[in-house]
Amino acid sequence: MSEFENETNDQASYLSSLKLTRRGVLSAGAALTVAAALSKPKFAQAADLQFCASLGWTVWESGRHIVNGYKDAVERLGGKLTIADANYDIKKQADQIAAFVASKPAAIFITPADASAISPAVQAAVASGIPIFCGDSYVPNTTVTSTAMSNNFGLGAAGAEYIAKRLNGKGSVALVSLPSNESWDQRTLGAKSVFARFPDIKIVSEIAFALGGTTTPRQVVDNILTANADLNAVWCAWDGAASEGTLAIRAARRDVFITGIDGGRQSFEYIKAGSPFALTMAQSFYEMAYMNAFYAHEVIAGRKAPRFVITPSYAVTQESLKSLPSIPDTYDKPGEAIKLGWSRAL
Repeated sequence: MSEFENETNDQASYLSSLKLTRRGVLSAGAALTVAAALSKPKFAQAADLQFCASLGWTVWESGRHIVNGYKDAVERLGGKLTIADANYDIKKQADQIAAFVASKPAAIFITPADASAISPAVQAAVASGIPIFCGDSYVPNTTVTSTAMSNNFGLGAAGAEYIAKRLNGKGSVALVSLPSNESWDQRTLGAKSVFARFPDIKIVSEIAFALGGTTTPRQVVDNILTANADLNAVWCAWDGAASEGTLAIRAARRDVFITGIDGGRQSFEYIKAGSPFALTMAQSFYEMAYMNAFYAHEVIAGRKAPRFVITPSYAVTQESLKSLPSIPDTYDKPGEAIKLGWSRAL
């Protein structure tokens, strides 16, 4: 996709603080052209194609959008799709991938919950000669056909920039990180790279959250609030922690704001209502999945696929939601963000 650089008036003052070196935005015409192209079947025998998707998770808003992206793409472009949900179980996902390889589909789609752990299974899938397409995260030590994902380092940096600006470069901050996936861990590294530039911002707590563990994000933020009476803000690596952290902040009646990464209806509702949840860096999960399926069709037809596709992300605040008549649930479909007046932040 081509990049564009025009900010909307409503977001100009805020987004100017989030400028990164390769940021841009798509023109409305280009976005609508891409959306139209992605909706058209390409091949005469497309209906006979068999696709398999091994998804690390299908819960949360992100999981729903990923599932819808794969389903819609295969329905529109042609073929049949089998989906398996690993529910954050590493062995289960590795077994799913092996089973899919044995079934010899036209292509396999993978969204890893723990990319490093399933790397051997993905390497074996690549060696089988079946085109492999990854969404949301790259898999280390593999050369898959194509990966569609966000700029995770940039997502983390953008949230930290927002916090630093709002605190005028001075205050106490806590981090709730998600290191189980190498790509997700990049968000924390991005945030730290920003806070390192502000000597008067102190990171007073950093908790690495483990998905599938016994501790909830709500409990994590409760503990952070109890241990840090002068806390000003909480940076979270994903919206699940930011949403639950919002409840913790409300219950404690603390003057603390929180940021997240992901996007989706629940996050937008909290933000629009003026809760402590102040910003989410909304990812295009639907488009990640759709682009996987789109380029699978391209490769099957003998054409090329890009090694990496960096899908759009949007900085969503109360300001960018207040004028909308309803909570947007399709913002991450190609061309839809333009209709909302949103500009690509990353």
